Amino acid sequence: MLAMTLGYNEDYSEEAPEKEALDHLAGYALVEFGAPWCPHCQVAMPIIESLMKTYPTVPHVKVLDGKGKRLGRQFGVKQWPNLILLKDGQEIGRWVRMTHIEELNQAKDMLDSIV
Repeated sequence: MLAMTLGYNEDYSEEAPEKEALDHLAGYALVEFGAPWCPHCQVAMPIIESLMKTYPTVPHVKVLDGKGKRLGRQFGVKQWPNLILLKDGQEIGRWVRMTHIEELNQAKDMLDSIV
């Protein structure tokens, strides 16, 4: 099952998609790894929400990560929040612990150039 919504998704899904499903996505998608209790994720939430509301047609896959969660390991996730921009299933951008406006602007600049 692919837990995906267009635009901002405020809830982490415990049912992570299979890596193969993400590998076969057409177009752009932003995959976010984190946890609701993570303080870095809580700080980044309004920044990520602002980013995703600017691009309401970009799917946002929000995955609950942690011990025993295979998808995060397959993507090499070590810190949260970890946002990975995919194009046709391939990683083209990554932001880790996005908590500053400069990082938001960098992400927006990248999305502006491709979306």
